[in-house]
Amino acid sequence: MDSKELLKKVRKIEIKTKGLSKQLFSGEYHSAFKGRGMSFSEVRGYQYGDDVRNIDWNVTARTGEAHVKIFEEERELTVMLLVDVSQSVQFGTRRQFKSEMITELCAVLAFSAINNNDKVGIIFFSDRIEKFIPPKKGKTHILRIIRELINFDPLDKRTDLGQALQYMNNLIKKRSICFVLSDFITSGYEQALRIVARRHDLIGVHIFDPLEEQFPAVGLIRAQDAETGKMDWVDSSNPAVRKRFEQWFEDKKEGFQSNFRRTGADVLHISSDEDYAHALHKFFQKRIHA
Repeated sequence: MDSKELLKKVRKIEIKTKGLSKQLFSGEYHSAFKGRGMSFSEVRGYQYGDDVRNIDWNVTARTGEAHVKIFEEERELTVMLLVDVSQSVQFGTRRQFKSEMITELCAVLAFSAINNNDKVGIIFFSDRIEKFIPPKKGKTHILRIIRELINFDPLDKRTDLGQALQYMNNLIKKRSICFVLSDFITSGYEQALRIVARRHDLIGVHIFDPLEEQFPAVGLIRAQDAETGKMDWVDSSNPAVRKRFEQWFEDKKEGFQSNFRRTGADVLHISSDEDYAHALHKFFQKRIHA
């Protein structure tokens, strides 16, 4: 893609997603995430009604009088976007590819974050760590992220979410809001998921295409596995074949959901032909009232 076309696409996404983040999500983002992180402020003498769990026993022992730790809401948070760039997200049969929806979702979340003075960073992953952009503030930084999302060319085609989660955990020590955006056609990431969920506020965003959920009967077709490159003939007119494919998708979807919820992490399912603004609105509202 030449630079002129790239800038045009960046501008188009900026106008659409920046408007959404200001009009719909700024207040909801703040309410959904602010106050979930607390940082140490000071130590003071114990007062009647203080939570005994906050007693600082070291200071209490040293002074001979009870002291408690005082915490305050963290005013500056870090948002990390873990973005699947494997070959399977380069697929779409309706309004847009899964990768295009991921790009727009990342842009909305990023603009919502900087509107609240938060930092945003991103990790691109396939079955390797493809690229890391450290968390920063500012519109220029967000536009760089959008450019990379539009024009990124991964080195590998497959998916290893476990490696991406482990990389995130080793890299980002301070508690952050972590969005994982993927179609979750992967497995073996459960242990890394548990570790990340203990430290960070974790949200899994499952992006899928309607054809994956309901396989159409269109006769004999030649299909290719996007990540392995394997070609095969599929008889889509056979109900058993369609049922097997749909069950495979449902198993992947349920596996993702149970893996995340088992750790206490949030989940969000969005179809590539769905209004993601509506889906995000419902998600933020659910967190606000949780």
